[in-house]
Amino acid sequence: MEKNMYKGNVKILGFTTLAFFLTFVVWFNMAPFMTTLKRTFDLSNDQVAMLAVANVALTIPARVLIGILVDRFGPRKVYAGLLILLSIPCFTFALSNSFMQLMISRMFLAIIGAGFVVGIRLVSEWFPSRQVGLAEGIYGGWGNFGSAAAAMTLPTLALIFGGDNAWRYAIGLTGLIVLVYGFIFMRLVKDTPEGVTYKKPKKSGALEICSYRDLIGLIVMTLPVYGILAFLTYRLSHQLNFISSGVATTVYLFLGLLLIYNVYKIWDVNKDRLKQGVPENEKYNFKQVAILQFAYFCTFGSELAVVSVLPQFYEETFTLGIAQAGLIAGSFAFMNLVSRPGGGWLSDRFGRKKTLILLMAGLAIGYIAMSLIGSTWPIWLAIIITMSCSFFVQAGEGAVYAMVPLVNKSSTGQISGMVGAFGNIGATVFLTIFSFVSPTIFFICISCAAVVCFVCTFFLKEPESPSIQKAATVKRVAPLKSSSATLQKF
Repeated sequence: MEKNMYKGNVKILGFTTLAFFLTFVVWFNMAPFMTTLKRTFDLSNDQVAMLAVANVALTIPARVLIGILVDRFGPRKVYAGLLILLSIPCFTFALSNSFMQLMISRMFLAIIGAGFVVGIRLVSEWFPSRQVGLAEGIYGGWGNFGSAAAAMTLPTLALIFGGDNAWRYAIGLTGLIVLVYGFIFMRLVKDTPEGVTYKKPKKSGALEICSYRDLIGLIVMTLPVYGILAFLTYRLSHQLNFISSGVATTVYLFLGLLLIYNVYKIWDVNKDRLKQGVPENEKYNFKQVAILQFAYFCTFGSELAVVSVLPQFYEETFTLGIAQAGLIAGSFAFMNLVSRPGGGWLSDRFGRKKTLILLMAGLAIGYIAMSLIGSTWPIWLAIIITMSCSFFVQAGEGAVYAMVPLVNKSSTGQISGMVGAFGNIGATVFLTIFSFVSPTIFFICISCAAVVCFVCTFFLKEPESPSIQKAATVKRVAPLKSSSATLQKF
């Protein structure tokens, strides 16, 4: 029976969500101590900006690479290894005595932000397709809360430790926690339920696609990953003067060579597959992946950008204190606890395509409403508009990842990584736009992107709900019984 086959799935969901939560605690453990770091190391505003860039730069390619590793080696080993290995730059950051040490540690620590894609594949293995949206939403929403938890708890921990090095102890403690939890995760988590074989792609190194048109589409959607890395290099060189023009040129050449190698791998992995013909049961349309990438660009990308600018927006618009503005702005991220699981549940209940279409429409309207907020508004109405908009943003994220595991089971890790990378690309693009325009135009730009995505979602194909036999190679499984029950024990 299906219930027996997925026995223990709630426990696995709990372990995986906690792993994601801890990665976000570590990833954002610098934010609460920025003023302390600025004072301790006598940092300029440009150096603070450089640390912010370092904290996201390698997350983008890491999500793509980790996705490949997950499909090849399984989520248990990859997640545990990520937690254990990335505790090292966390410790070195806590022990840093110079700005250069801070930068190098932070650049490597940014890789831990790729942990998200590992859990997407793991959760999809442990829940049937009719429940996977809610399960992925709980994983994503409650895991994302780790950034807020870091902001709320680490300063208090530093006060408890006391002294000039209190921030070092607080950040070092987060590294110790993920190190220990990495071994716990390796010991207690399994890749699949009992009786199910983990399904891997036939070749690794690039996503397997099904037509020459999809081959071109995959190459085109790879370009923004390298483009955004080149842009970040430009910022470090020409805007922040962290690296010389010669070093920047070397990085550009390296990125160019890496892009050429990536295109070669895409061709090498797929040439024989396309020449021989793809079996009917392995076919899927890459258009699905591209649209989901753009949807996550608009949803998660806008969330990261808006969370970064919202305190300043409220502070300047309503003449609030820093604490008040920060508290109100925090409501945008706090909605993750309900909104993202809600988006997954709606997707399970009413269909993947229909739900995403409606949520993208709500997102576009929400940002238009935020663009209208002004100093003459009652602040309570502005807060309601902000939280309403955040619901559509985060529910949209949940709806995106309710569909990702159903596109192509054996490549879920790679697809998840590609979609996730576009979230970070979106954040970089939107924050760059914000640096040139007013908050009103900033919100309108996001809304325009959401309108374009809204139109694109009509071209999505509703994914089939695969049987367990299609979703994985099963050694012994009793026939499924139809059920409309929602996620067990939730």
